[in-house]
Amino acid sequence: MAYCYILHSKSLDRYYYGSTELEPSERLELHLQSYYGNKKFTAKANDWKLVLAISCESISQARRIEAFIKKMKSKKYVITLISNREKVDWLLENV
Repeated sequence: MAYCYILHSKSLDRYYYGSTELEPSERLELHLQSYYGNKKFTAKANDWKLVLAISCESISQARRIEAFIKKMKSKKYVITLISNREKVDWLLENV
C-alpha cells in the first residue's frame, strides 16, 4: 500500500505534501523526529499534524497525486481537498 499525505503546521500555517509506502502515522513520526535532516522543510516546526492520507494503488500513483497537488499551488485547493471526499475520489480516478 502507498499513500499521498498532507501535513499541517499550525505554528507555520503551512501544509506539507508527501508520498510514502510507510503508514502515514509512521511517516509523520519520522518528520517530527527530524529524521530527514534539520535543514528540511518539516524540521522548521514540531507541531505537524496528519490532516489527510490518500490510499493509493502504487507508489507511482501516490507520487503523481502529490505532484498534482503541488502543481496546483493553492492553499484553498488543499483545504477543499481535506474536507471533500469527492475531490479525493476524483484524484484517484484521474491523476
